Amino acid sequence: MTSGVRLIRNDQLTDQVDYAYAATMDAPVRSIWVAGACPLDLDGKTVAVGDYAGQAHQVMRNLVTALDGAGASLTDVVKTTVYVASTRQADLVTAWKVYREYMGEHDVPSTLLGVTVLGYSDQLVEVEAVAVIAGSEGKA
Repeated sequence: MTSGVRLIRNDQLTDQVDYAYAATMDAPVRSIWVAGACPLDLDGKTVAVGDYAGQAHQVMRNLVTALDGAGASLTDVVKTTVYVASTRQADLVTAWKVYREYMGEHDVPSTLLGVTVLGYSDQLVEVEAVAVIAGSEGKA
C-alpha cells in the first residue's frame, strides 16, 4: 500500500542535508509540511554567523524556495514554528521582525521559541511551516 506522501527536494537549495525540504499528501486539500528552513547556502554552509537578522533572512529565502518547489508560497502557509538559539528575548524579537517582514499581512498561527542549540554549526534561526493548497494540481 502506498502512503501518498511525496517528498520534495529542490536543486535551488543545498543538497548537503539529509532530509527533504517539503512533503505533500493529496487529500481534499493538498497539505505541505516543510522541514525547518535553515540559514544554509547552496554549499550547505551556515551564513551570517553571529547575526540573528542575517540568518533569519536566509532562512526565509530558503523557506520561500522550499515552498515553491512544492507548488506553494508563503500565503499558503497555515502554521509556522520559529526557533531561535538564544536565551535573550531581544534576539528572538530580532528574528521575529525579519520573519514578519516576509510574511507581511499573512499572519498565520506561529510559535516563537528560544532554544539551547540548533542542528548546524553556528546556526541561530530555523523556521518550519505547514501549508495547504486547494486540490492536487496546485493553487486555486
